[in-house]
Amino acid sequence: MRLVVTGAGGMLGQDVVRAARAAGHDPVALSRAQLDVTDPNAVASAVDDARPDALVNCAAWTDVDGAESHRAEAAAVNAAGAGHVAMAAADTGVPLVYVSTDYVFDGRGREPYGESAPTGPLSVYGATKLDGERAVERAGGDHTIARSSWLFGTSGPNFVETMLRLGAERDSVSVVTDQVGCPTFTGHLAGAVVMLAEAGPRGVVHLAGAGSCSWHDFAVEIFRQAAVNCRVDAATTAEMARPAPRPPYSVMASERADAPRLPDWRQGLAAYLAERAPARASA
Repeated sequence: MRLVVTGAGGMLGQDVVRAARAAGHDPVALSRAQLDVTDPNAVASAVDDARPDALVNCAAWTDVDGAESHRAEAAAVNAAGAGHVAMAAADTGVPLVYVSTDYVFDGRGREPYGESAPTGPLSVYGATKLDGERAVERAGGDHTIARSSWLFGTSGPNFVETMLRLGAERDSVSVVTDQVGCPTFTGHLAGAVVMLAEAGPRGVVHLAGAGSCSWHDFAVEIFRQAAVNCRVDAATTAEMARPAPRPPYSVMASERADAPRLPDWRQGLAAYLAERAPARASA
């Protein structure tokens, strides 16, 4: 299968390209420098030239806080750009996987969000990603909207790497206890995304690391697995204020029997640390 991957230079995009190759496919990796998804003519031309069997759109404005003051720029990528890729896929007659986020929910629930749960983003980032979902649906092609959360992987900056750096520099760190979600290792997510591109299911699918935890719990487990001696102090979201509001509870689960299931987030963390070790040693 010839698989076009947009946003292929990002953390998830790089893992999707690797997973596609591992599955025996022929990925066409298009980074931001190679394809600007905000340019509809460039997108249509790139897809037409590649003659793919499927597309995966990993291109995204992921600076959650920056989006609050750069709404137009975030919307150009997350909403309009998603629509351009979806239209190109629909015009070519090939399936599309669009990667979305738990930030489309308001986080006021206390039960895991299924695919049919009402959306209500709190941030500009979440709103633009939800607009991207709607643009994909409007394009009318064969598509899957894969929502995931709290991504971490070895090909980009992430919470795990930040904690490991701080743990090496400090005796203690403060991390919020009142935001709960599903940490997801991109190495696990990427394989599931490739499966979706191969055969579906279509529509909205939730794909996140199994189980849930707070950011505080996540930090504690990072230091435990990495054998780092650093205390994790409890903090609240109000004490650690950021420009963009976060959903306080964004645990996701799938209502669909045909949806892929990812390993527990702790297994994802262990896989991340194992993958990170040789890369660090050779750097």
